[in-house]
Amino acid sequence: MFVIHQNELKVVVGAGAFNNNPGWIQTQEDELNLLDESTWENKFKHNSISAILAEHVWEHLTFEQGVEAAKICYKFLKSSGHIRCAVPDAFFPDETYQNIVKVGGPGPIDHPAASHKIVHNYITLTQMFENAGFEVILLEYCDESGKFYYSEWDANDGVIYRSKRYDARNQGDQLGFPSLIVDAIKR
Repeated sequence: MFVIHQNELKVVVGAGAFNNNPGWIQTQEDELNLLDESTWENKFKHNSISAILAEHVWEHLTFEQGVEAAKICYKFLKSSGHIRCAVPDAFFPDETYQNIVKVGGPGPIDHPAASHKIVHNYITLTQMFENAGFEVILLEYCDESGKFYYSEWDANDGVIYRSKRYDARNQGDQLGFPSLIVDAIKR
């Protein structure tokens, strides 16, 4: 496990209205675009960021865009820095959940899922980050049979609200809205 110290640069991309990570730099797409390297260069130096957190952001990119975004992030992360990424899990065996997170969303154009371009599983998300040069550690995910796996992770390295630990919909052994969560580490 790695621990981020208080003097290290930590960035949340696509922060939304929530601030689950006090002390982290909270950003929105219009100020820090995952696919526009110049927005990163305007704010950060290469090899300067210790951690990037993206909670339910990468599903709004195609697989190819996801690889490109990861490559841009890679340039700005320090050696051993990481991206903690959470996305909806394609292998979570719940029809209602899958209908909500599916590509294009469940209905109205103003629904947050309307812009989903991919629903990752642990294989595709791992491959995406590995294609960009990262080593991937699976933290929370379902396998092809729907079995849920959980590895202890340190909230100091980035809090993911939509997780087994923090989301009230996930109590005990009952999962209502899990995420596929990985740490992608720059080596």
